[in-house]
Amino acid sequence: MNGIIFMEVGKFAKAKLGDQAWQEVVRLAGIPSRLYVPVADYPDEELVALLTTLSIKMGEPVPVILQSMGEFIVPDLIGISQYLIHRDWKTIDLIANTEEMIHKVLRGAGTKANPPELRCRRLRPQEVIVTYTSPRKMCALAKGIAKGVAKHYGERIIITEPTCMLKGGAACELVITVA
Repeated sequence: MNGIIFMEVGKFAKAKLGDQAWQEVVRLAGIPSRLYVPVADYPDEELVALLTTLSIKMGEPVPVILQSMGEFIVPDLIGISQYLIHRDWKTIDLIANTEEMIHKVLRGAGTKANPPELRCRRLRPQEVIVTYTSPRKMCALAKGIAKGVAKHYGERIIITEPTCMLKGGAACELVITVA
């Protein structure tokens, strides 16, 4: 997993719990205390340990943590990717173009970054179906990011999930509609 996600987990945890609590999460997760950098990759198991420990510390299930964190990290993600985002885009445009414009760039950036694969199909101008596949099964993070993107654009969205990998589906299907 790319260091950006680790940096954002730490930033999220510090914002919600404070610096001391984040240090305790790292210690309890049993991973080395380190400075994460965006140009490096770290073991997925380390992320799982951090999220599991953060879940215990916050008293929320990991999917709830991931969704909340997804919303939280959008300003940073947009800042990092702003040169790839068209000025006239809104929520559905950015979501529908994430795979083509952002994830492909990440995969080719010289790291082992392996963002989820997103297949998007526009149904209407204000609606997109996103098929999410990833061995990490972090669809809750994708939902949170979608909500954060909507917030960024001052829009409200409704997300339904007809299929989910966490419930036995081969992929997660997210229907995202601007309300």
